[in-house]
Amino acid sequence: MTVETDSRRSSADYTRAEQIGRVLWNALQPLFAYSPRLMYAWRNFLLRLFGAEIGSKVQIYPSVRIFTPWTLAVGAGVTIGDNARIYNVGRIVINDDVTISQNAHLCAGTHDYQRSDMRLVRTPIVVQSNSWICCDAFVGPGVTIGKNAIVGARSVVFKDVGEGLIVGGNPAKFIRYRAEKNCHNHLKSA
Repeated sequence: MTVETDSRRSSADYTRAEQIGRVLWNALQPLFAYSPRLMYAWRNFLLRLFGAEIGSKVQIYPSVRIFTPWTLAVGAGVTIGDNARIYNVGRIVINDDVTISQNAHLCAGTHDYQRSDMRLVRTPIVVQSNSWICCDAFVGPGVTIGKNAIVGARSVVFKDVGEGLIVGGNPAKFIRYRAEKNCHNHLKSA
C-alpha cells in the first residue's frame, strides 16, 4: 500500500513553479477568504496578482475556493456565489455575465484510470456568456456550457450543453429551451 502511494507521488503532475505558486496562494488564502463580502475588488486584485484574468464588475464571494488562479479566466459581470468550488487544475474560462450559484463545483481535471500511476489529466471547462450554473451543480472535466444555457440545481454535467438549453438531473438531460427575450436569436439556431 505504501509503495503504491509513493509511486503516485513520484509521478507528480505539477511543475516546480506550480507547486511554489500553490504554496504561496494557499498562504495568502486567509486574505481572500476572510475579506468582507463586499470587497470584490480586493479579491479580484489577489486573483490577478496570481495570474487570473478577471473582467470588470466581477463578484466572487469570499467563501469561493479557487485551486490555481493562473488557470482561471473570468469575463465581465460574472458572479460566483458562496462556497462554489473552482477546481481548475485545467483551465476554466467563464465568459461574460455568467452566474455560478452557491455550492456549484467546476472540476477541470481527472485521472487516467488506465495507468497504474493515475496521471493527472487537465481538461478545460468553458462556460459561455449569459449562462447560469445553479446551486450544487457539478460540471465535469472537458465540458462546454453553451451561451444562454442553464444547468439546474444539483445537476451533474459530463457532456457539453448546447446554446440556450436548460438541463437538469444526474446525469443532466435536456429539459427545455430557455425562453428569454435576450436569447431569441440563439433559440432559432438551436
